[in-house]
Amino acid sequence: MIAEYSKLSAMDIIKGLRDKSFSAVEICESALSLAESKGRELNAFITLTHDKAFAQAREIDRKIHHNEDIGPLGGVPIALKDNICYTDCPTTCASHILDKFIPPYDSTCATRLISAGGIIIGKTNMDEFAMGSSNENSYYGPVINPIGNNLVPGGSSGGSASAVAAGIVPIAFGSETGGSVRQPAAFCGIYGLKPSYGGISRYGLAAFASSMDQIGSFARNIKDLSLAYRIVCGRDENDSTSVAFAHPDYPDLLESERKFQIGIPREFFLEGLDKEAGKQIDNAIKLFQKDGHTIKEISLPNSPLAIAIYYIIAVAEASSNLARYDGVKYGLRIKDDDLINMYDKTRNLGFGSEVKRRIILGTYVLSAGYYDAYYFKAQQVRELLKRDFETVFKDVDMVLTPTSPTAAFKIGERIDDPLAMYLSDIYTAPANLAGIPAVSIPCGAVSDGRPVGLQLMAKAFDELSLFQIASRFAKLGE
Repeated sequence: MIAEYSKLSAMDIIKGLRDKSFSAVEICESALSLAESKGRELNAFITLTHDKAFAQAREIDRKIHHNEDIGPLGGVPIALKDNICYTDCPTTCASHILDKFIPPYDSTCATRLISAGGIIIGKTNMDEFAMGSSNENSYYGPVINPIGNNLVPGGSSGGSASAVAAGIVPIAFGSETGGSVRQPAAFCGIYGLKPSYGGISRYGLAAFASSMDQIGSFARNIKDLSLAYRIVCGRDENDSTSVAFAHPDYPDLLESERKFQIGIPREFFLEGLDKEAGKQIDNAIKLFQKDGHTIKEISLPNSPLAIAIYYIIAVAEASSNLARYDGVKYGLRIKDDDLINMYDKTRNLGFGSEVKRRIILGTYVLSAGYYDAYYFKAQQVRELLKRDFETVFKDVDMVLTPTSPTAAFKIGERIDDPLAMYLSDIYTAPANLAGIPAVSIPCGAVSDGRPVGLQLMAKAFDELSLFQIASRFAKLGE
């Protein structure tokens, strides 16, 4: 295993390979070795892809030997959340109902990573069907936060966050519906990006709530995070919701002396925010002011309704999307001579309790007599929330909030209190509802060392501003 491999960034690996300080196979061996040891301790992976990873690494070494282009991600180990399809590799969504499912095609995300020279070493653990805020809802057991073995890593992309924070891979991909990349990033003390809706193709991402689902990325520094986004973003003919827009070379544009107008929404700093976490956010605001950025108090009047809106729309769309898992088409099937009994037995055994809870809630809010009162009303208020953001972005460049009301909590602490668990997304869900980009960046820690995350949100397709301000903040904290 390469000495200090776990501390290498993606940029370090790319440079080292081009300088021939080590080979892609050696890097791959180091990543898989850590995934089998540290990754097993953390329960961060569901599947490791040894054969495919080494084949990709050998091809990178061949290209280096023949002075061929290895791509912008050449030789960098990467992990994918287990709801992102990867050919000939199980994609289980951490659910028993997809225990044996192997997709016959690659997601666009995986295709673009491989084309760029990335080496996919495995599929990471997650909350079942991306439903959860702690990564305790997996059929394969909970993921552990590298910060402390009694702490959750956040969910639902906790396996990807844990793998990056532990140094197993420098870049990993997860998915977002209401904060499932940013919240784990905050809990694990790393960077996490939720791009603009349509910024990254969802082709090959198992659907939870289609109007909010996004693929997002994790890294230990902002340059790697911006590189990861640059590789996978852009229009895809396989996804009608993906958007064609100009993509600058984000890693090369991080250094900026631009002074930003930063909005602080008063609604996000009321009751519910942990005092110690709030103090770290206040310190960050002072750092930005000292650096010459303008801080303005703003209002997002409909943001207090975000969790209610989110959990109506999300469960409604989930009940529709998960109807395909019926024991007929693919995945688990519990045999019975009666078709309805087969459906019932398959879904009862195949789905976990949180998934069943959300399917039932979603079916209820879409049912006759309740559609107008709940789902339709939630969509109306969602539009008002979008307009709130459009209004504030006329006066400010970005919005600053905490990522989560608390630092990482203990495993089991909230598992029997769904409402408390759902409130973990109170600061992140608005960006998903509005379709705007948001990033979580490390922002100090509470007294016992648990990391705190700072969230920045910008107008649609202005990821560059987020990368630039995050890069600036990292330097201010040095």
